[in-house]
Amino acid sequence: MSVSDSQVAFIGTGIMGLPMAGHLLKAGYPLRVWNRSAGKAASLGAAGACLCSGPAEAAEGAQILVCMLSDGPTCDAILFGEQGAAHALAPGALLIVMSSIPVATATAQAQRCASLGLRYLDAPVSGGERGARQASLAIMVGGEAEAFAAGQPLLSVMGRPVHVGPPGTGELAKLVNQLIVASTIATVAEGLLLAERGGADLAKVHEALMGGFVDSPIWRQHGERMLRQDFTPGGPAKWQLKDTRTALAQARELGLALPVAERVDALFADMVEAGDGDLDHAGLIRQLRRLNHLPPSLSGVTP
Repeated sequence: MSVSDSQVAFIGTGIMGLPMAGHLLKAGYPLRVWNRSAGKAASLGAAGACLCSGPAEAAEGAQILVCMLSDGPTCDAILFGEQGAAHALAPGALLIVMSSIPVATATAQAQRCASLGLRYLDAPVSGGERGARQASLAIMVGGEAEAFAAGQPLLSVMGRPVHVGPPGTGELAKLVNQLIVASTIATVAEGLLLAERGGADLAKVHEALMGGFVDSPIWRQHGERMLRQDFTPGGPAKWQLKDTRTALAQARELGLALPVAERVDALFADMVEAGDGDLDHAGLIRQLRRLNHLPPSLSGVTP
């Protein structure tokens, strides 16, 4: 089946979903789109997508449905609720859930799809808004090998898909990713506070550590955000907290104690409680400054 013959539905065109859907349009996929806030999908309509009034309408007869919603309960309600989108898909269609949801939710969704004669992939992403815009997302995919082979061409338009195992393991890989991201952001923030208190030039410290073992997208991008105090959300802290909570629940189910993750989770919880949940997760440095009774701004850095 050629790209032009593959009717694709895309549900959820928020910060990440909008550019992801845009790449599919540019690649030639006929796209039917629904978003709860219709205005967020308007630019896709102007680019040639069919804007739909509901999720079932978007999914009607589609061979592939991509879901990029906020959490597990929302996905379940939109996909499998009364007049849910999954029930409107073509027989044998492929449902790709790219949301960050619990492992158990993904495995249950796979089972529901099987009972409906559908194929299923859980394919959460990492890379933030920048990765979505640049089509460079890391895409961790759980599902059957045949389903992955069917979905790989479409997923490759949005980033770099890797098949990591059976249904649910894509979400498990995303939890690993989120724990590492959260703890690294916290450590970058602590390092910058230490450099500030010791009197170093923060911009030069940021530059000096590039190329060494510390260097990473988080050091470069989120460290720069902290220096510029630009916390416009690419990945809101409230979503980071959702993911660390989910990861810790999974760890407890597996009998694991993850003390570093637990402390970082508590810091993000305090950040959200303080009213910063809608800021980018790099804004955790604000919480660390509150913890140390420091003013909101880094000294010597212009907002």
